[in-house]
Amino acid sequence: MTLPLLHLQGSPYRQGVQHGERLRDQIAANIAVYRSRMLTSGMTEEGLAERAQRYLGVFTREDADYRATMDGIAEGAGQHLLDITLLNARYELLYSAWSEFGRPTIEGLRSECTAFGGADGVFATGGAKIGQNWDWFTGVEGALLQWKHGETTVLGFTEAGVAGAKIGLNSAGIGLCVNGLGASADDWKIESTPFHLRTWRILQSETLPEAVGHATAPRPACSSNFFIGSAEAGVATVETSPLGSRVIYQDGDAPLVHANHFRNPDALGVYQSWLETGRVSTYHRCERMEKLLHEAGPLTTEQLHAAMRDHDGGPIAICRHPVESDPEELRTHTALAAILELDAGRFSYTWGPPCESEFTTVSI
Repeated sequence: MTLPLLHLQGSPYRQGVQHGERLRDQIAANIAVYRSRMLTSGMTEEGLAERAQRYLGVFTREDADYRATMDGIAEGAGQHLLDITLLNARYELLYSAWSEFGRPTIEGLRSECTAFGGADGVFATGGAKIGQNWDWFTGVEGALLQWKHGETTVLGFTEAGVAGAKIGLNSAGIGLCVNGLGASADDWKIESTPFHLRTWRILQSETLPEAVGHATAPRPACSSNFFIGSAEAGVATVETSPLGSRVIYQDGDAPLVHANHFRNPDALGVYQSWLETGRVSTYHRCERMEKLLHEAGPLTTEQLHAAMRDHDGGPIAICRHPVESDPEELRTHTALAAILELDAGRFSYTWGPPCESEFTTVSI
């Protein structure tokens, strides 16, 4: 299955209108999915509306172009602006709700992502590459967007209704993958640059230092990891939390890997309380991906595909499938598998678990 590819043009508002019109049905589906997930996490309708209104103010204050894009999406899709805000702030709203209300608590919390990358001889074909399995809820609708920021062309994946992209690359050789993190210090009430606005800015960056700067400053409301690559300057993974940030650079010919835990929580003084619910998947996936990639030597495309399709560990494997015994609102799978060739400007992906289809490639 392939994703819709939208070539957006014009002002930020006009780009938003094109996004909304083309993905009208998918946006409606995502609003329903996220509203359901947020309510089952413990939020009330009144609380959800209050938080969305607060984040609308944050987006308005932080970036006029991003806010204009949201306005255009709402107009094009025929949706209320607060519902579009809910999608664009879903990272902060959902992650902090899980922390605040203590849900979900079952071992079925097996998501979310396994990212990898490197340069300097890591890959048999040379050049810098990053990639990931993006594990998330079933039923979420996605698309690929391409647009220009000045002279820079951006190509990336987004969830329908979310402005910009969160996994992608640009014509300046910058690429981005992401991992969800969690810490007890996370707090949606910290009025900082939201996660999806950060990814939008990172993917419009021209250098690795600029991209890392958008990831780290100002301090975020909720913890996350930004796996950033540069065709010229190498690869780094950037762990961020309200308590501080840490940049880990790929070194030598060993690939860099990151999943959904801080590699050294003591370095930032973070407490990952959510791991006490029995979430072992993140450790298994990280260790398994490191083993597969480190043993292979200079990595071929076929070896990368095999690692991303790996089922060792069953329900907690790198390549994820829904577990029917989990509550419906907590069922997850590998929704997207992506490999980004930063020197060549190529984005290869599968929509759904990579074991079920061949990779499709699109280029800037």
